Amino acid sequence: MRNILCYGDSNTYGYNPENGLRYPKDIRWTGHLQSLLEDDIIIEEGCNGRTTVTEDPNEPWKNGLDYLKPCLNSHKPVDLVILMLGTNDLKEYFHKTAEQIASDAGILVDTIKSFTELKQGFVPTIILVSPPQVGEDMSNSPFSNSFTPRPLAESKLFAQYFKAVAKQKDCIFFDAATCVEPSKEDSLHLTASGHIALAEALYQVISSL
Repeated sequence: MRNILCYGDSNTYGYNPENGLRYPKDIRWTGHLQSLLEDDIIIEEGCNGRTTVTEDPNEPWKNGLDYLKPCLNSHKPVDLVILMLGTNDLKEYFHKTAEQIASDAGILVDTIKSFTELKQGFVPTIILVSPPQVGEDMSNSPFSNSFTPRPLAESKLFAQYFKAVAKQKDCIFFDAATCVEPSKEDSLHLTASGHIALAEALYQVISSL
């Protein structure tokens, strides 16, 4: 039995773009993954608006780096971490590129490795997930004020830079954009079918380990 920590933002939390609420557990990719990995424990740690290491002056508590160590310590021993962050760092007022965001995700990977080595005596397997791309119709999204055309273009570069960081940090890479795309409702969050597809794709990755 493995403890699998899923650390991410609103698409790990299960934000429903149709009503702003949360998908039921069996729809969320984390919940569906649990049904596929019956002998393992899936730990859901998704937070709406969470960044990699970027400090949001309006909501500083959503910095993914600040919560990472307490999270790892609370759930130890952690055998596998699925890390999917970066979309919120694309917000226009952060002025970050896909390359910078991928590098910031690498800081999280380094933190996971060093902290778990210290606190639990071994380093978990890490799957670094390149987030889904921002949708083409973002200009009509409720989130259009934050995600302007520049972040849309940068999101298309996520995969190449996240893949490079995964290789550099010796962790497993997975590109979520190969199996899911954001909803038509807000061009940002996954549909129910997208959650199922992501879970099944990640299940294949985990099963191959």
